[in-house]
Amino acid sequence: MRVAVFSAENYERKLLDELNADHRHELVYFDTLLGPGTTSLAAGFPAVSVFVNDVVDAHVLKDLAAGGTKLVATRSTGFNQIDVGAAKTLGVRVVRVTDYSPNSVAEFAVGLLLALNRKIPRAYNRTREGNFALDGLMGFDLVGRTVAVIGTGKIGTVFARIVAGFGCKVLGFDVHHSPEFEKIGGCYAEAEEIQAVADVISLHCPLTPQTYHIVNARTLARGKSGALLINTSRGGLVDTEAAIEALKCGQLGGMAIDVYEQEAGLFFKDLSNTVITDDVIQRLVSFPNVIVTGHQAFFTREALGTILATTLASISDFAAGRPLANEITM
Repeated sequence: MRVAVFSAENYERKLLDELNADHRHELVYFDTLLGPGTTSLAAGFPAVSVFVNDVVDAHVLKDLAAGGTKLVATRSTGFNQIDVGAAKTLGVRVVRVTDYSPNSVAEFAVGLLLALNRKIPRAYNRTREGNFALDGLMGFDLVGRTVAVIGTGKIGTVFARIVAGFGCKVLGFDVHHSPEFEKIGGCYAEAEEIQAVADVISLHCPLTPQTYHIVNARTLARGKSGALLINTSRGGLVDTEAAIEALKCGQLGGMAIDVYEQEAGLFFKDLSNTVITDDVIQRLVSFPNVIVTGHQAFFTREALGTILATTLASISDFAAGRPLANEITM
């Protein structure tokens, strides 16, 4: 089957080509993002593969359907970039990667927490310049601290298990309670309790209309002064302007993010020789108590291999008329 593959980096293309030996699809790569201005590139392709920053809204789906596309395969677990309702109306089926190594993101989130709390990036930069002073590098012990996990699915539960190993008290917030989360000692709490007592808040929920800006000026103001915020899920979960104001007044003690609401024009690109015109991200990276990474939490050999293998398998199932185990049916 001919597949238009958007937003695939070189490391993805190499692995996709290797894995495709067992599937024999015709993979055609496009460097650009899929969006309203690039749908013509997919004309004549029965399948299109996208990633998190591609735009697959109703308008794009209408163009894709008119060009003969019958399947959209996102190389991600989240699918907030796709208008699933419009796809269903147009007869375009949508598949995702429902399960890949949850350890990759959870471990990275813990790494961000440790780096933020113990000022590791600042210490690293100092010592490279011959500065071995400790002023400004003090953190706090994690043992005995309260860590709130917003979203206790597979990734959130792995994150909770790791921080529980540090001796943290783990609180969970999710509409669906996980027996696995409770088995490791996690306790569910209401939003008000979490805001009042959490020393660390880590976001692991999907981006939906209900979770959009779940971290906002109101929730930040009600939170424990000096708390740390970690986000490795979706940028739209955090009202970034509100977070900046909370950082400025010290209400938020620090923030480490691997995702950013306006990341589409920034992440997965080398912009080191250009002037970045996004004033919000420029303000964020100027804070000494903020860490920003470029959506790399998923990026391990194990996770990437599973993501790409699952995507190709779904395309093969579609081509053969088999049931789609990873289809989004909501």
